[in-house]
Amino acid sequence: MHAPMKYVERGMSIAANGLWHVLAAANRIQQNPSFTPRWSDKPLLKSWQKTKPPLGWPRQTDSLCPTCVREARQEILDGKKDVSILLNEKVGEIKATILEKDGRIVMEKDCPIHGHFEDVMAIDPAFFKHLEEVFPGRDIRAHNDETLHNHGSSTILHGRGSVLTVDLTNRCNMMCDPCFMDANQVGFVHELSWEDIKQVLDNAISIKPRRQMSVQFSGGEPTMSPYFLDAIRYARKVGYNSVQAATNGIEFAKSAEFAKAAAEAGLRYAYLQFDGIGNAANSHRRVGNLFDVKLRAIENLHNAGVDIVPVITIVNGVNNEQVGRVVEFALSNPKQINFLSFQPVSFTGRDEEITPERRQAQRYTLSHLAHDVKNQTGIGEPTRDWFPISFMSTFTDWSDLVHGPDYAWGQLTCGCHPNCGVGMAVMIDKETKEAVPVTAFLRAEQLAKDVALVNDAARGRFLSIAGMALALMRNYDPFKAPTHFRLADLLQKFDKTFGATKSAQQGKYGHVEGTRTEKDIEKRRADRWNFLFIAGMWFQDLFNYDFRRTEMCIIPYATQQGEISFCAYNTGIGWRNIVEKMHMTATLTRWYEAHGRHEIFAGNKHVPLPSRDHSLVLNRAAVEAGRQTDLDRLGIAKNAREEKLQARRKHMTPEEEKYHREMERLYRQQVLKEQPTIQIQGLGALRHAQGGLSDESKAAGRKKQEVAELVHKPTV
Repeated sequence: MHAPMKYVERGMSIAANGLWHVLAAANRIQQNPSFTPRWSDKPLLKSWQKTKPPLGWPRQTDSLCPTCVREARQEILDGKKDVSILLNEKVGEIKATILEKDGRIVMEKDCPIHGHFEDVMAIDPAFFKHLEEVFPGRDIRAHNDETLHNHGSSTILHGRGSVLTVDLTNRCNMMCDPCFMDANQVGFVHELSWEDIKQVLDNAISIKPRRQMSVQFSGGEPTMSPYFLDAIRYARKVGYNSVQAATNGIEFAKSAEFAKAAAEAGLRYAYLQFDGIGNAANSHRRVGNLFDVKLRAIENLHNAGVDIVPVITIVNGVNNEQVGRVVEFALSNPKQINFLSFQPVSFTGRDEEITPERRQAQRYTLSHLAHDVKNQTGIGEPTRDWFPISFMSTFTDWSDLVHGPDYAWGQLTCGCHPNCGVGMAVMIDKETKEAVPVTAFLRAEQLAKDVALVNDAARGRFLSIAGMALALMRNYDPFKAPTHFRLADLLQKFDKTFGATKSAQQGKYGHVEGTRTEKDIEKRRADRWNFLFIAGMWFQDLFNYDFRRTEMCIIPYATQQGEISFCAYNTGIGWRNIVEKMHMTATLTRWYEAHGRHEIFAGNKHVPLPSRDHSLVLNRAAVEAGRQTDLDRLGIAKNAREEKLQARRKHMTPEEEKYHREMERLYRQQVLKEQPTIQIQGLGALRHAQGGLSDESKAAGRKKQEVAELVHKPTV
């Protein structure tokens, strides 16, 4: 039975609907022109001025040949061709078609040299269509940005950005799969100096539109940089409110003091690698107690005042069954977790030369994610509750409007291509843990249309806030909302998010600026309602690459060669490989001579933790479940290393296979420390066995030993 207040709110919704129609009629008459804010040299866009890339299907786009790209990149790295060809030529580019085939959306493309390539874009055409239909259009076109955005076909053309990624170092204290940057394997160290860090952050605020982005320090493992804390402080100093670290959590788990120091420096979010519930679910990362590490990292960071965003790289057949378990983990711990970031695997870095068989088996799309959340948790309807993350740009446009022309920063806006990222919002009662998708009680599509009309009218601060309030009220269904949720809670949520009213700007919900205090953190956490956002961000690889997505990128990398699209940097022509080689700090040999070898947790080695205690609520059955074995049953490799071993063994004689199995055993025992060290006579027997091997196999064995000694030598 519904509480009386629900009926009162229903009446208010009906009244708001009547008032809305009066306001809407007025808003369609003689709309005011858009103003040009301080942070831009171009005026705010009306909804009808926003452009869109080609959408629907079948459609043609510009893509890349995976093989041509690798060959061209290697020629640049080898010095046979100059990097300038990437600015003046369409290196490796071919046409691609996106179409519906066998009940799926696929990308097909043909290279005249290397033949046919095909990959799946979505397993649900209706879901794919829904995302593209509700896409509101591109953001303000980037301008006065030629010094930072000049990368040929990979140049970012639209939008102000959302997350500025700064790789502090390519060093990492893990060595796992998947890894899009191939950490610890490239043969050199690329680490930003203090001057480099200040320069890329200064550059980011020098262009228009001047945008309030989340600055994400990444790597490698960013906590390994000697400037990690200083970089956080500097980012806050120059004006960025949301400073993040993309981290595996090891250093935060080992030291509560380090977590506190990061919070005091200004760290607001930790994007925490988090592949599933339980150590078995994380076993593919080759750290024996990795889940324990995550729990301690969450405990220490949350206690220090840092918000945690678990980041789950989903590989089909490896951990896709963990989707529901991770969502349930967030629902069970609403005071600690208010954001989940699922990232379907991108076959790049260590996995760039993946076989078609493994790629087909491991491919995971955003449509997989929406259906897995529903099937594994019972929460969310794919075409009702999931939207492209760019859907929110209509609401940030409204925020830009009400903050007025004198505001120094544009709002953080996710204006990316609708094929890039999706999200579903769930309202959770922190006290009862009741959870309901927001779009089950709020008509999101109609709300966005209403707010767009408010934006287009540009009637000023008061009427714009009034218009938003009426739009929220008339699209709200109190009977479908959580039991104790009230209309006032909904209005406050929007005010807290966008800081529209004076009370919000004066700190009613807690400040987020550089002057943020522990009291501000407590205020923001005191809210009874957790607006849990479940996001999916699908980064491209060479098999599904679309330049229409690249040119709209909202996650640029800040580098010594300007700001480069996330996908163009890590995939595409491979700007990461090129930039890091161009600005290499030192070869591994020189680095080790000067600094020694840093510790790497691999081979199921345990991270030493001062305690395993935590206050998080866990599903014991999920924690104790074994690892997913789908690929084992199919005989398909789980990662690039296994794939190479399988390919090599197909061409081995029995003697060679026996030898390489022995080499693998020694590698795991002596280098990865998975078992007690073998006896000396084992090495003698191995040398004796080499007599019946080919020269090629002997050379391969020697090379394996050399690589093992170079990369995995115990810490100095």
